Amino acid sequence: MASSGKKKTTMAKRDRENRLRERRALKQARKDARKLAAQAPDPPTETAPGEQVVAPDGPPQSDG
Repeated sequence: MASSGKKKTTMAKRDRENRLRERRALKQARKDARKLAAQAPDPPTETAPGEQVVAPDGPPQSDG
């Protein structure tokens, strides 16, 4: 006998496809966030090169 009409997609297949779509969306979001972070300028440091930084619990430490 010939089948009548389209085959129905099983729930398991639909679940797999949905998980795949979600994983791809998360991956793209991480990729976009990484691009934005790379474009953002680094925050300025509060100490100049060669200036000593005083640790709260010890002797001065050289920055560099």
